[in-house]
Amino acid sequence: MLSCKETARLLSQGEDRKFAFGERMALRVHLAICKGCRNVDAQLRFLRVAMKELSRDESEEGTA
Repeated sequence: MLSCKETARLLSQGEDRKFAFGERMALRVHLAICKGCRNVDAQLRFLRVAMKELSRDESEEGTA
């Protein structure tokens, strides 16, 4: 089973690479039982969306 530290590392790498099947399954199992890591996952997802929105808004300002 993954530790919280390993889970956080994988979650932060999520945008940069594809996970192997075993990594995906271990991550799902850990997230199913660990509320703290689910919170980290939600925060990282929020930050990724916010950064995409910010980037989109800045590019629209440049074309206007």
